[in-house]
Amino acid sequence: MSLLRIISLLVFSICAFAQDGQELISCLEQEGITNLTTSTSSPDFDSLLRFSLQNLRYTEPGVRKPYMLIMPQEREQVVDSVRCCIKNSWQIVVRSGGHSYEGLSSTSDASNFAIIDLINFDHVTVDMKSKTAWVEAGATVGQLYSAIASTTADYGFPAGVCPTMGTGGHLSGGGMSFLSRKYGLAADNIIDALLVDANGNLVDRNSMGEDLFWALRGGGGGSWGVVVAWKVGLVRVPSKVTVFRVYRAGRNQVTDLVYRWQSIAPLLEQDLFIRAVIDGTESQGGQKDVKITFNGMYLGPLDQLLKVASKSFPEMGMVAGDCMETSWIDSISYAAYTTTSQLVSRTNSDKNYFKAKSDFVTKPIPPSGLEGAWEFLGEELNGYILLTPLGGRMYEIPSSEIPFPYRAGYLYSIQYQVTWKDGSKDSAYIDWMRRFYDYMTPYVSESPRGSYVNNVDLDLGTAVNGTASVAEARTWGHKYFGGNFDRLVKVKTQFDPINVFRNSQGIPVNK
Repeated sequence: MSLLRIISLLVFSICAFAQDGQELISCLEQEGITNLTTSTSSPDFDSLLRFSLQNLRYTEPGVRKPYMLIMPQEREQVVDSVRCCIKNSWQIVVRSGGHSYEGLSSTSDASNFAIIDLINFDHVTVDMKSKTAWVEAGATVGQLYSAIASTTADYGFPAGVCPTMGTGGHLSGGGMSFLSRKYGLAADNIIDALLVDANGNLVDRNSMGEDLFWALRGGGGGSWGVVVAWKVGLVRVPSKVTVFRVYRAGRNQVTDLVYRWQSIAPLLEQDLFIRAVIDGTESQGGQKDVKITFNGMYLGPLDQLLKVASKSFPEMGMVAGDCMETSWIDSISYAAYTTTSQLVSRTNSDKNYFKAKSDFVTKPIPPSGLEGAWEFLGEELNGYILLTPLGGRMYEIPSSEIPFPYRAGYLYSIQYQVTWKDGSKDSAYIDWMRRFYDYMTPYVSESPRGSYVNNVDLDLGTAVNGTASVAEARTWGHKYFGGNFDRLVKVKTQFDPINVFRNSQGIPVNK
């Protein structure tokens, strides 16, 4: 029987791998949750745990596993699960898609923790009368896109490229996308939410209040409760959009192109999004070199894109053969290197070990700084950097509108990533990443050196057992949220004063 079939047959399953925790099991049974499967009777525990866990670093021996994997199918079961965990002092880890870069949705340093996995909460309801959709937090962005496209060809939603990301976590951290310069972040387009809060109550925007609703939209997952569903506003897309990939290689050419791109990409018209991916390669003769891929989307036809690109960024040298005119939904699968029919699949057959970091840039990096970066990419061919332009609508939204602060004044974000297949080599790859990140210090934002919470990075600091003082948490909180960090602490202290929802980089309580 396939793993997905097993999941689909679970009315409500709890897979435990230890024999203690009987009080938690008893509490769940008293709430009418009687289908309890322990590890002794369920060989599927490890498979279910690993299914949504995307970073293989957190499948290694020595990484703590949850006592329980709770997979509810009804809202009341989420409520009861939270209440039982609170009553019995079990730490709650919330998982929607398992894409936390540091495994925060699948593991914990706590001695007793349980995962509430929302994989069965994957329904999307589109309402074209109001141009909105309710998306359950366990649905992936691919499922959201497909549901919208099956209803209308005239609307889409500005969330990320990777189709297996869970909407619960992705929207909680902001959600950058090909449409961000036109419509802002995914979190900018949240209208309402259903949340099981720290008191074990199911609340919506009206009953939770505007302060907590503000924190949910970009304040990071795992600190506020269990988001059961989001209500999002759909955005208008044309019947035809144009996607493209432009490849160039050679250090000198890549340096010239990136230096020029930095000043152009954030200021282009909002309908055009051009991001850059740079990685190392071997040229003829085995020499280490770098190459660049410009990819993105234009909200319009091919002929118009060529005119705009030729006028705004002629150095890129875009030609018709680099482009494809298509529908919005097919542009998503093009960007994700998959097929449109596969957008609803939750299976990721190409999992790796990886480490990532991020930065934001406020002034163009000089050619000399770029050339030093290429040295690192030439050294490690499994690494790359992804440059995502800001500007457009991102500049129009105030930095305090939601917790994500990187708006006007920021040119683009950098995501650094390195992947590998052999878990015994973790330290070598992570060391390379840290050295690269240290090298970039003079060229990126400062006070704070910004970081994107959806690219969570435990190198920035960690709480012990999910608990840190405000001063300790500021070491990472200020990087993720800038001037919004203090307001997040205030909201956390008001709505979760005993720190029910905590993790290694959560928002602290001001005691």
